[in-house]
Amino acid sequence: MIGLEEQVTTYILYAIPIYMIAFSLYIVRALKGPTIPDIVLAIDALTYDLAAFLVILSIFFRSPILIATAIVLALWVYSLDIYVAKYLEARELGE
Repeated sequence: MIGLEEQVTTYILYAIPIYMIAFSLYIVRALKGPTIPDIVLAIDALTYDLAAFLVILSIFFRSPILIATAIVLALWVYSLDIYVAKYLEARELGE
């Protein structure tokens, strides 16, 4: 019977390539996005997935500092979202 630690490690090893594919698709969308909201959405999704990936890596490497890094990254991206949304809203209103 496989132990819990080996099951978690196996899950993480299967999840890493999926995250890499998602990262590459987000980068393609950010570079080729036809509109600014598409680019912003791709960058948001990329960074939030990167934060989740850092949490998975922290479990894999048993390094709790990566969780703090993921939290800081998620908060930074959230503040960037607010800033970009205010900028785009002001630009639509013609201010």
